[in-house]
Amino acid sequence: MIRRVCTASLVTVGLLGCGSPPVPLVPLAPAAPPRPVPVAAAPDTAAERTVEPVAYEPKGRRDPFEPIEVTVGVKGLTVSSTRLTGIIRGQGETLALLEGTDGIGYILREGDTLGDGRLVEIRADSAVFSVMARPGVASLVTLRLRTDL
Repeated sequence: MIRRVCTASLVTVGLLGCGSPPVPLVPLAPAAPPRPVPVAAAPDTAAERTVEPVAYEPKGRRDPFEPIEVTVGVKGLTVSSTRLTGIIRGQGETLALLEGTDGIGYILREGDTLGDGRLVEIRADSAVFSVMARPGVASLVTLRLRTDL
């Protein structure tokens, strides 16, 4: 079978023909069978079968062979450890300003999460959070603005 190869567009080929010399098709050679993989010989003596112990050098990393300590309770930032410092009302959006015990401020919208809780509602002088007290049990925590300043 002979096939013609042409660099012209299909319209030109259809109207004028290809014009290049025919190129014979070359059949593909059959694939060679896979070669067998050599298998290492089993050691003959018990001395060859022993494995030297390897010492782990952590170099500042955690040892992956030591168990991880699991702590019960929430670590880090919690809703009850923050205080509500302000509420900003804008065009169609209300923001709650909170401050953690470390002095870092957080700006939250309704639906945002902070530590162990999710901000459910922002009222005129308070912010209401849904906090997971136990797995499967949520409770509401209300943070109020301080008015005695």
